[in-house]
Amino acid sequence: MTHVFGPVSSKRLGQSLGVDLLPPKSCTWNCIYCQLGRTKEYSVERREFYPKEEILSEIQEAIDSGAHIDWITFVGSGETMLYRGLGKIIDEVKKMTDIPVAIITNGSLFSLPEVRQEALRADAVLPSLNAGSEELHQKISRHAPGFTFKRHLEGLIAFRREYTGNLWVEVMLLGGVNDSDETLKDITSALAQISPDMVHLVIPTRPSTEKDVLLPSDERIEQAVILMQEVAAVVHPIKGSMDLSGTPDILEAVTAITLRHPVQERELKQALEERFSDTQQKAGEFMKQMFGTGRFRLITQGGETYWTKKAE
Repeated sequence: MTHVFGPVSSKRLGQSLGVDLLPPKSCTWNCIYCQLGRTKEYSVERREFYPKEEILSEIQEAIDSGAHIDWITFVGSGETMLYRGLGKIIDEVKKMTDIPVAIITNGSLFSLPEVRQEALRADAVLPSLNAGSEELHQKISRHAPGFTFKRHLEGLIAFRREYTGNLWVEVMLLGGVNDSDETLKDITSALAQISPDMVHLVIPTRPSTEKDVLLPSDERIEQAVILMQEVAAVVHPIKGSMDLSGTPDILEAVTAITLRHPVQERELKQALEERFSDTQQKAGEFMKQMFGTGRFRLITQGGETYWTKKAE
């Protein structure tokens, strides 16, 4: 398995080199909006899923390639902090480079002191908070037994007390689920207890396995911004663009990205047009060649077509 993918363009993290530490799908939650599909069996035990040396070798290779990297981002095919020893990996990465390190996590394991200790090494930590009550937390995250909203919130509060880096809490806003005035106030109240440096509002722009996952209206997004900006600065959920300009092997890069999440076809086409703007290569022709490799399949949701990795 290839653990490193990108760099890919991220609205929040610029050119982000992704590092996947987990076999799909290893998670403590089974979120209704998850782009990776349903969690067939919960993972709750932290393990060293792959050798640290293997992961570090790939990171070093990506750094040595000369590609522009703004962040090295640990984001698993499931819950990132299930990887035992992530702190040691981050320590080694910091010996390699001055590029800052981020962790994207659902935050479900932060009630464990050992997990908080490992995450302290990162320059930015991006945990999830999608509800302000036990009932809604269960409805959205559909967590493993024992992973209650109370435990989740207390873990994030405890981490904030210890962590001096950038704590950017991610709130997934789902139309008709957690975007009412009451639920937004509950989420804002929970955020106030955590005291993050920033709130990143995100919306379900990628396909999920659940048909009732809907985008919130512009009015509901704006209401969320109004409420939550009383707690911290809010990043508005405008989708970033894909950047393949510095990618030496586009086919392998797109394959690695689609293994982790679907890619919007028109976003991919735009990225290829920018990549080939100074050459005779045609974006449309290259897309046909890539699709002809048999690595990808197309799915449609909300009138948009997405590329995803074909199951082997």
